[in-house]
Amino acid sequence: MGAQKSIHAGRAKIDVNVDFTHKLCTSLMFPTFRDTSSPLSLVIGSLCIKHPNLFGGSEKLDVSWDKGLYDSNVLVAFRRPRPEWRPQQCFFIQHSLSPEIGVHGTPVDNFSRSGSGGVNLSKLALGLDLSEPASSKWSSTTSIKFEHVRPINDDGRAITRDLDGFPITCSGNTHDSMVVLKQESRFAKATDQGLSHFSMQIEQGIPVVSKWLIFNRFKFVASKGVRFGPAFLLASLTGGSIVGDMAPYQAFAIGGLGSVRGYGEGAVGSGRSCLVANTELALPLNKMTEGTIFLDCGTDLGSSCLVPGNPSMRQGKPGFGYGFGYGLRFKSPLGHLQVDYAINAFNQKTLYFGVTNLASST
Repeated sequence: MGAQKSIHAGRAKIDVNVDFTHKLCTSLMFPTFRDTSSPLSLVIGSLCIKHPNLFGGSEKLDVSWDKGLYDSNVLVAFRRPRPEWRPQQCFFIQHSLSPEIGVHGTPVDNFSRSGSGGVNLSKLALGLDLSEPASSKWSSTTSIKFEHVRPINDDGRAITRDLDGFPITCSGNTHDSMVVLKQESRFAKATDQGLSHFSMQIEQGIPVVSKWLIFNRFKFVASKGVRFGPAFLLASLTGGSIVGDMAPYQAFAIGGLGSVRGYGEGAVGSGRSCLVANTELALPLNKMTEGTIFLDCGTDLGSSCLVPGNPSMRQGKPGFGYGFGYGLRFKSPLGHLQVDYAINAFNQKTLYFGVTNLASST
């Protein structure tokens, strides 16, 4: 059920988008780890409010709320108009609540799924984004934010240790606090014959207070696509590393859709470093459908033992894995449907469904 409404206040036009769906079947597709006796627990949806002229000077206010079965996210963003040649500013405050499956989840069914480890993360962040004017095919964003992370169990109570008794936070208390300076640069180029994409992120934890986390985290994604007649080959490489203070939930989680298909989220491993390679060949079957074959592989580069508490070893994760298979891509005016059939190194088969670019109801 979706709705879109425009409210006129003076000369300003406020857009309100609401989309709520009662998902009775979703709990049958995934393991249930929480009490779903409340009708609201099976409701997913989103609410978005946009004001294009908050104080009469073209200031923009965006408020969004997204709710899933087990997660939620609230974001308030305020943008002030600036000349195009100057960095664009965005002040934001965000609160999210989500299960931490990638590191503390338990692999099941030959690592094809990840069950709950009883750890959820409540995050509160506020800060400033500065988007530099795009230059040729390059763009960059600099941000600084304060982040407060509080682990809780499935009942909503604050916890400091996981189910095995190991600390969840870096501080050893019920929360971690940090000020993070982040720099992200992106390159994108697309032609009729292919595409190139590269992004690099560097995060630095700033020691404003002695007990706050001090770390340096680096991540890159490089993709190259080449067209061979009607076929299109896309290859990508993702890697990263973190040094300094670290909580287990900050580890790189390997496995799952968008990483190594055929495995559950984080079921390959979690470490201070990672490297993931993806290759996919797409062939058009008709105007609306494409067939694909793919090969994914990933490794923690032997760094799982450097994560505090070594959750990857305790859960028996292999640290290296590969998955291969085939899929279909359906295009329609309502959105794109993706179906993937993957087989992992343990010959366990997994079927993935995904829907993207849904059109909003009007």
